[in-house]
Amino acid sequence: MSAAERFGLNGRTAIVTGAAGLLGRQHCRALAEAGATVIVTDIDQATCDAVARDVGGSALAIAADITDPMSLRRLAEGAREPTGRVDVLVNNAAINDKFEDPAAALELSRFENYPLALWQRSLDVNVTGTFLCCQIIGASMARAGQGSIINIGSTYGLVAPDQSLYRDPEGRQQFYKSPVYPVTKGAVLALTRFLAAYWGAAGVRVNALSPGGVLNQQDTFFVDEYARRTPLNRMASPSDFMGALLFLASDASSYVTGANLVVDGGFTIW
Repeated sequence: MSAAERFGLNGRTAIVTGAAGLLGRQHCRALAEAGATVIVTDIDQATCDAVARDVGGSALAIAADITDPMSLRRLAEGAREPTGRVDVLVNNAAINDKFEDPAAALELSRFENYPLALWQRSLDVNVTGTFLCCQIIGASMARAGQGSIINIGSTYGLVAPDQSLYRDPEGRQQFYKSPVYPVTKGAVLALTRFLAAYWGAAGVRVNALSPGGVLNQQDTFFVDEYARRTPLNRMASPSDFMGALLFLASDASSYVTGANLVVDGGFTIW
């Protein structure tokens, strides 16, 4: 098999959760372009249908609630229909705090004031949802003796947020990066290592992909400051992770498990 062929996914089925998000759509496109049948998964069926049409090819839309085991079992059954198995699972779905009322964001985002309900909601989706996807879909991979699970982490699973990034040019704090996103992404990395050891003998590889900050209509002061403290001097574009995802999904990484592939422009090196 040539080096280029090792990155191919022809004949394989890949599930992407959180597929309607900024990165989820790019993950779907990357896998589809490599030849996979992509199962586009998010909470709303109509949205999944739209993403699947955009991805094209053999993409299929199956909505699911990743915090609901029954919903995930239906997803697993539907995903197996094209080829009889699931080869790749990308656990991309996650909540990253956004406060509905900008005027209240500063006070609510302070650690001392952070609402328990928001903490619990993120734990349910980011940690329990990833756990359930691995338990239900990953277990079928283990029974089949093959598969690649890619858990989407974050640089904030490795380093603490720099709260000064969220100050405007006049030095006013706009909001604080909340505690729950770093905590949940740290948990995802720990789960990745656990499952890599647990399922290694079963032929299932489990790795993490940790993106850096992605350009997405943020305030100019934030973009400039983030770029200034990043060695490549820019934020990521949504397409910057496609190659890394294909590496982890394909036979190109056949001897890689338990790893965390950090794609952050160098943000975490200092």
